[in-house]
Formats: sequence, structure tokens, C-alpha cells
Amino acid sequence: MHGTQRPVIVAAPDSFKGSCSAAEAAAAMLDGAREVWGERAEYLAIPLADGGEGTLDALTAAWGVTPREAIAQDALGRPRAARYGIDADGATAIIEAAEANGLPWVSDQPLQPLTADSFGVGQLALEALSRGAGEILLTVGGSATSDGGTGMLRALGVRFLDALGAEVREGAAGLAEISTIDTSRLDPRALAATWRVAVDVTSPLCGLAGAAAVYGPQKGAGSAEIAVIDAGLERLATLLANRNGVPTASYTERPGFGAAGGIPLAAVALLGAETIAGGDLISRALDLPRRLASASLVLTGEGRLDSQSLGGKVVDLVARTRPAGVPLVVIAGTVELTAAECRAAGITAAFSIAPGPSDLAELTARAEDRVRETAAHAVALAGDLRSA
Repeated sequence: MHGTQRPVIVAAPDSFKGSCSAAEAAAAMLDGAREVWGERAEYLAIPLADGGEGTLDALTAAWGVTPREAIAQDALGRPRAARYGIDADGATAIIEAAEANGLPWVSDQPLQPLTADSFGVGQLALEALSRGAGEILLTVGGSATSDGGTGMLRALGVRFLDALGAEVREGAAGLAEISTIDTSRLDPRALAATWRVAVDVTSPLCGLAGAAAVYGPQKGAGSAEIAVIDAGLERLATLLANRNGVPTASYTERPGFGAAGGIPLAAVALLGAETIAGGDLISRALDLPRRLASASLVLTGEGRLDSQSLGGKVVDLVARTRPAGVPLVVIAGTVELTAAECRAAGITAAFSIAPGPSDLAELTARAEDRVRETAAHAVALAGDLRSA
């Protein structure tokens, strides 16, 4: 970095799930950068999200959203105090699905990939509707559920019945049992509302790149459970497609429907929602291109840098948005991309906060320190990176 003006170092990371928020990660990155540049540089923190965990915080800061709290079930059916937001005029509610069905809230128990459900997400929507919201912005990602959004719909009044007319089991386990979808008790406020679903991935609902195959393992699913979930989601998609007179493939293959265990399917098929890219939503809300325009070096990061990072996640968003020629350094919990894959994605360099074989619990507990130390190392090399 050179020139008469002081260089501008920007930290624009996602959260490191389970260890530090996006704001904490950004602060740690800039603390590391200051160890190298001190007062010779300017620093800018832009905590980001992609539609998943942290999106509510990002939009609250950008839009002046009023935070609210309501009791909602977590993915295992336990009540918790969950947050949502209402915009300044009271017309739009911002609901981060992971506030109810997120993985962090069930980390104290064995994961239940077949019975975890999204009922709490629907509870948050009902709370917002009861406060007069006419538009629901539902941000999805970071979920512990794979129920196709059936739990959310049950909270809104929809019943899923088997061939004998009995309600099916909750969670993904019940999807294959569904014979009839009864919407006669669907809350009219939910039906009248305008729904937008901000997705954090481009994955389809089903198949080898779908919700079960790609995200099932992090929710506790083994190969047998993945097969059950995938078949169940396809069953649900088929029933909804037949109901709406559209091809099943328009649901099973649609990019983004694999987010949050298939919640976009439920919202689109029965609530008339439109899907939007969560990263693009955040970019517009935070005016990201303008704020990155003066950057001399951009630091970003997330818990794991892998192929999923390049499909609508924060790293991909920053890589597409930062000015041409400005070095982009990724700091992640683990780095699973090759050097060639990083270059193809516009990443100048990527660093793991794990110095070698590490204890996960220790790494998680010291995540902010590790991010700071790794950022200091990366920024110290920035001159070489810039000329590379």
C-alpha cells in the first residue's frame, strides 16, 4: 500500500458461527491490522451477513429497525426469547429464522435431523402480524431444521395430514407421510401479507446439491437420514406443485430453495413469497459498493471457507463488490479451497485461524484472539500480496 493518502483497511466479515459475531470478527480483524499499521492507516468495520445468522443485526443498523422480542420454540420445541425487528413505520417485520430454529440454540443437545422443526419461525411471524405488520422479510440460513418449512406453516394454521386424516409427525420424519395439505385454518393475516424470503445459498431443494445432501451433515444427518430428508422434501414439493399446477422441478430444482432446510419452498408455494439473494439485500441496505470504494485492502471471513462460500455467501459478495485490483484477504476458521479456487473466486489469499491441528473447543473459545493474530499476520504480508 502506498501513496500520499493513508491506506484504508476494511474488515467486512460474516460471523464465525458458534464463536463470534460479524461485529466481533470485524473488530478483531482491525485490531490485528492496527498492530501492523498503527496510525498510518484508516480503518473501517462493516459487519456483514448473507441472509442467515446476523442479518437482523445488519439490517437493524442500516434501516433503524426497532428490535422486538417474543417467545418462540427452538428447533427441539423448547421456548426461548427470540428477536425480530419492525421497521420505522411499523409496516415491515424482519424475521431472522435462525433466531428460532438456529443451530446455536440446540448445541447443548444431540442434533435431531429428522424431528427438528421450524414451528418457532411461524410463531415469530404471527407475533409480527399481530403487531400490524403487512410485510414479512424472512431471512433464512443457519438452521437446525430440514422440514421444508412445514413447522413454520403449522404455526400459521396449516395442517399436514396422512392418508387416514391424522396429523403427520413433526420435522423431516413426517414429510413422507403427508397425503393432504389442509390450508382451511391458515391465518388470513399471513395470507394477506407480502412475503419476501432472503436466502443465503443458491442450492436447490433436492438432489446431490440440495438441502439434505449439502447441509444435512451439519444438522446431524448421516447417509440414511439424508436419504429420508431428500425423499421427504421431494414428496412435499410434489404435493405443493400439484396443488399449484406447476412442474415439480420448478420447486425441487429452483436455486435457493435448499436454504434453511427448504423453508423457501413453504413460503413461496403457500404464502406467495418471492425469494431474493440475502447478500444482495445486505449490499444494498449497507450501500456496500460505495463503502468499499476507498479500500486499499479488504479483509473478510467466516467460519469455513469452502465451495459453499462461493454461492451467495459473504465472501462471494465481498469478492464481487470490492474495487478491481484491491487485495481481498479471507480469514476463516478452516480453509478448504485450493489456491487455484481462491484465485478464480477473486480471493488474493486465505488464512486459517487454526495454526495446525487444533482442539475445536479451544479454537472456538479463543476465536477473536485467533482472528486478530491471523489478521496481523495477513496485513503484514499485504505489501507482497498487493504486488502479486
